Amino acid sequence: MAGYRKLGRTSSQRKALLRNQVTALINNGKIVTTEAKAKEVKKIAEGLIALAVRERDNFDTVTVSSKVARKDKDGKRIKEVVDGKKVTVFDTVEKTIKKDQPSRLHARRLMLEVFYDVKEVPVENKKKKSLTKEIDLPKKMFEEIAPKYANRNGGYTRIVKIGQRKGDAAMEVLLELV
Repeated sequence: MAGYRKLGRTSSQRKALLRNQVTALINNGKIVTTEAKAKEVKKIAEGLIALAVRERDNFDTVTVSSKVARKDKDGKRIKEVVDGKKVTVFDTVEKTIKKDQPSRLHARRLMLEVFYDVKEVPVENKKKKSLTKEIDLPKKMFEEIAPKYANRNGGYTRIVKIGQRKGDAAMEVLLELV
């Protein structure tokens, strides 16, 4: 007996299908799929959420200073004349950043093995590529999903049966984050 469902696909197709569905589940909060696929996706998603919950507070806050070019209202660099040469004026800016500890970095990399890249396209101006933005799913896992499930011991997803699909009578279910 196998430890997983084969879903009638080759291993590469199965892996791609499950990665795609886990990415969609985390990004949207719910998906509609067949019962067998939902049970496999649930295994993967719950493991990743448990990982995020375990590593959610595992970072250091570091203050970093860097030089940034001073800019005018149009976004162009301001230049001054020093010794007959035009030189860009720089300001020192201090910023606090989150620096992952090694275990959290490892967790982030494990998540990136599963998640596909997700781009958010605005509703208006769909044809402008410059307005699309990349969604950082591991960041979403650590900052939005993990705090939500911090006091919960497993059971992060729910499967609700919808009914049979019209074409092949496969049982369709709604897989959602609780």
